[in-house]
Amino acid sequence: MTRFDVFNGDADGLCALQQLRLAQPVDAVLVTGAKRDIALLERVDAAPGDAVTVLDVSLAANRNALLRVLDRGADVLYFDHHAAGDVPSHPRLRATIDTDPALCTSLIVDRWLGGRHRPWAIVGAYGDGLVAEADALAAAAGFDEDRRRALRGLGEDLNYNAYGDSTADLLVPPAALAVRLRGHADPLALPDDDGLLARLGRAHRDEVDRALAQPVAPVGEHACACILPDAAWSRRVRGVLANALARRAPQRGCAVVSPRADGGLAVSVRAPLVSRRGADALCRRFGGEGRAGAAGIDDLPRARLDEFMAALRDAFAPAADATAAADRRR
Repeated sequence: MTRFDVFNGDADGLCALQQLRLAQPVDAVLVTGAKRDIALLERVDAAPGDAVTVLDVSLAANRNALLRVLDRGADVLYFDHHAAGDVPSHPRLRATIDTDPALCTSLIVDRWLGGRHRPWAIVGAYGDGLVAEADALAAAAGFDEDRRRALRGLGEDLNYNAYGDSTADLLVPPAALAVRLRGHADPLALPDDDGLLARLGRAHRDEVDRALAQPVAPVGEHACACILPDAAWSRRVRGVLANALARRAPQRGCAVVSPRADGGLAVSVRAPLVSRRGADALCRRFGGEGRAGAAGIDDLPRARLDEFMAALRDAFAPAADATAAADRRR
């Protein structure tokens, strides 16, 4: 029997896996990639009796591959917080999917494990931008301000590392990070003899500072946007910058656009933190996906950028404004 651990390469996927493997240690083939590399089940060559665990990967984007894995006789354990559509009913599929915008996969796994490895759930939640939820869990666990700050820093560093058009853009392959974390119950006691985690943290801070110096333009009354230059650092930082802009202006939706290496555009979108609604619907109009509070477009043609900005302008308007905008378009 072969075991496969299939997980998003961001903080949420890493920390969800870390909790599970602390609770249930197994040797598994690791299947992961950059954050936007989500068609991961296509890479699983399952056989009868194999066990596949999937974490923080859209079921909607992997439905056909999931059915193929099940048809081949593998058992699948699936945890996620993205919109899934109709979840297949199959005797070898156990799916725990919750799209509540106040949850991430790390928190779903934390709930499933009864909080057995909560510090890692907190790291995952911080990394996924659920700062209030992570703060609440950390306070309930009795963590002081210094410990909370350190857990948040680790989560945001892990999350930052996952952004890029491919693993070539990433500073550390996510599978290597999963191996680095393995077996360590205390996130703040991770060994770093080679300085890899420290270098990741420094690069994160330097590149975020560079990104925060870029101009941010209002898009109507309820959104803003930042268009980054064509550089590997901008592809790495777009998601982290989107989270930072959302915290800076919680009443506004925001979009961060960066050029892809192949000539298209990639977009990270955040709904206003006060509502956490609408990011997924906006991105689906342009071939993207994600969650209600945070979503993205992997490949937006440059010719559609103006169309996207017009849609962004109205996407997060209050209901009355949205109705008026729709009337203007008719």
